[in-house]
Amino acid sequence: MIFKVYYQENRFEVPVRENTKSLYVEASTEREVRHHLKDRNYNVELVQLLEGQHLEYEQASQDYHVETLDAQ
Repeated sequence: MIFKVYYQENRFEVPVRENTKSLYVEASTEREVRHHLKDRNYNVELVQLLEGQHLEYEQASQDYHVETLDAQ
């Protein structure tokens, strides 16, 4: 499954909509995504499952690059 993660680059700053960034992660669960990102200094605002037409729309974006979790 593909998840879209909305985040701020610094977990200690107040979130500002204009500074919100996003990335895409392929994982089985939201929990795996959050675990994958825990060592980064991100303030994760939302982890959203993408499927159907929403996923197709995101895939059409030039900014669509998926991170995959390393097999453990």
